[in-house]
Amino acid sequence: MFESLSSKLEKAFKTLKGQGRITEINVAQTVKEIRKALLDADVNYKVAKQVTDSIKEKAIGREVLIAVSPGQLLVKIVYEELAALMGGSKTDINLKGDPAVILIAGLQGSGKTTFSGKLANMLKKSGRQVLLAACDVYRPAAINQLKVLGEQVGVEVYTETENKNPVSIAKNAIDFAKKNGKKIVIVDTAGRLAIDEVMMQEVANIKEALKPSEILFVVDAMTGQDAVNTAKSFNDRLNFDGVVLTKMDGDSRGGAALSIKSIVDKPIKYLSTGEKMEAIDQFYPDRMANRILGMGDVVSLVEKAQEAFDEEESRRINQKIRKNQFDFEDFLSQMQQIKKMGSIKDIMGMIPGMGNMMKDVEINEDAFKPIEAIIQSMTPEERANPDIISGNRKNRIAKGSGTSITQVNNLMKQFDQMRKMMKNMNKMNPAAMSSKMKMMGR
Repeated sequence: MFESLSSKLEKAFKTLKGQGRITEINVAQTVKEIRKALLDADVNYKVAKQVTDSIKEKAIGREVLIAVSPGQLLVKIVYEELAALMGGSKTDINLKGDPAVILIAGLQGSGKTTFSGKLANMLKKSGRQVLLAACDVYRPAAINQLKVLGEQVGVEVYTETENKNPVSIAKNAIDFAKKNGKKIVIVDTAGRLAIDEVMMQEVANIKEALKPSEILFVVDAMTGQDAVNTAKSFNDRLNFDGVVLTKMDGDSRGGAALSIKSIVDKPIKYLSTGEKMEAIDQFYPDRMANRILGMGDVVSLVEKAQEAFDEEESRRINQKIRKNQFDFEDFLSQMQQIKKMGSIKDIMGMIPGMGNMMKDVEINEDAFKPIEAIIQSMTPEERANPDIISGNRKNRIAKGSGTSITQVNNLMKQFDQMRKMMKNMNKMNPAAMSSKMKMMGR
């Protein structure tokens, strides 16, 4: 996501390199390149023109401080414009009501059901009692999918097998929630392959009957400007409260994220990537602007780490590291927590300067699997005491994990090097090491 746009914007800023002042002459070419980059990213033409006109107006004649180059100053102006274009600041969902009702709407295939499960998981983790309501009566797979997701995240799913009236099912789900102490009801509605009157009327009827606290429109970000047009049609009928962009890990040029707020005047509230239930993020326009400009998103990276890493487990492992007792069981635990943070490439993109470095690098998201298989093929004794793993044991581990002796040897070698590094760090500065480990455990 945004990789091509980031690269083209970086190229545009280079045209000001070496200039002592931003003038109408030297800024014109840069702004032209910025507009072209936005259009290539499938940003609405009117939106792209409006943004670049504003950038040009703010940039021309601006005094450049001695410590700041014209290129750096323009980056700051572009950052401010992109953040404002995407909404300026984070917008929370409304959870008022007893229960609060969140209505999920969108086309079939946009990722509504998966997002419903992710949102339920996120709200449950914040300590709320959540109920999922299956109101897509046309696609049996949708009901089954919601049941599976509900079971996966530990959230109850309300379904009715015989009732084919989605309004009635939704109202009954609300009654069920009230009787069973559920404070939030997420209503997953039916979609179609394209906008039609039947679907629009049905979701409008559900809205009228439930008076939801929040209506979220879910749209596939990979559809670009079609996503914006679909959002406008839904908004005209539903007057929804916010947008959810799904499949942001796919081949998305970013046009929907950059255009949708300006066109429908409704904020993007969530981003959804992949199938994992943890792969959901609140949308921060300022942080996204940073990422687009290749400046990373350290705040989101830290938040993801805090969510993924269990404090008690981290503290236990830190103590073992300080005592030089780190073993394969600990290594496996840390690796599994890292995986919870999401896509490796997405995580790398949050580190300042890494986004552009990684844009042409193919990252295998399954890279951890052979390592996990090797460790899981070890006996508890071998995991706790790697030094006892002999040649015969390596043969057994390789066969049990479906890997080769070479892969087992490589892992053993890398693990040994890591333990030596940890041991050396402890010898060099135990106090500093302790402080660092505490920070990592937070």
